[in-house]
Amino acid sequence: MKALTKTDYQFPGLTKVYHGKVRDCYFINDEYMVMVATDRISAFDVINQIAAMFLDATADIVPNWKLASPDPMVTVGRLCKPFPIEMIIRGYLTGSSWRTYKSGQHTICGVQIPDGMKEHQRFAEPIITPTTKAEEGHDEDISREEIISRGLISESDYVQIEDITRKLFQRGTEIAAKQGLILVDTKYEFGKIGDQIVLMDEIHTPDSSRYFIADQYEERFAKGEPQVQLSKEFVREWLMANGFQGKEGQQVPEMTPEYVNSVSERYIELYEKVTGHKFEKAPESEDLVKRIEKNVMNYLKL
Repeated sequence: MKALTKTDYQFPGLTKVYHGKVRDCYFINDEYMVMVATDRISAFDVINQIAAMFLDATADIVPNWKLASPDPMVTVGRLCKPFPIEMIIRGYLTGSSWRTYKSGQHTICGVQIPDGMKEHQRFAEPIITPTTKAEEGHDEDISREEIISRGLISESDYVQIEDITRKLFQRGTEIAAKQGLILVDTKYEFGKIGDQIVLMDEIHTPDSSRYFIADQYEERFAKGEPQVQLSKEFVREWLMANGFQGKEGQQVPEMTPEYVNSVSERYIELYEKVTGHKFEKAPESEDLVKRIEKNVMNYLKL
């Protein structure tokens, strides 16, 4: 099976390269960033294409970093100065918020959660539960008041990104509903270019969001049954079942070609359900490394 696991391009104007867990980022003339989605975790170019679609579909709400997608696995965008927090917005009590609530803690990131709620129950209004963006270690929950008092973001900027977060979530909810899905929760990252607030990174992808199947939600909730989820949770579950929980000293288990193929097919299914478009696979004979280099070089000449 062909997979793009590492890149090593020498684009013109290259000033720095960052190899992340999933994406390789090439900084051009300290002004632009070429982000290449690899197959290290994310499945082929699925996530990149979903993110590109949603960035275009929300550009009227807030400007974003994306300039172009010259290749299905590449996004070229403007360099931003990121805010040191992530804005997580939740429409339902599920995942980590449910685990916190179940433990008896009914205040999350300064937001009071009503007593008597059940797993997967919808909030009367979506709640925002920010986290810090840790350079090392894990992100940590933080309240609106702490963000402002610690000077992580000015109050005026925070008020703006909180409002933008709610508008983006509403737009994502509307788009998901048309596909028979429920956008359960998601995260957004923001930064600035000059004085302008800009949306960064991916949005509304199964890597950054959770979806439920709409026509199954009510019956399953009434019966107390688990919801059918569209997210990368199935990858996390496989890792945990194979003894990996991200703890110190643990080794990531090797994925067999059969399992890798199943992950690919699952992500393609997610793509088609979330976007409503048929996923077009690249020809087996195609050289991904050369194709990406050619497409990016052609774009950078513009």
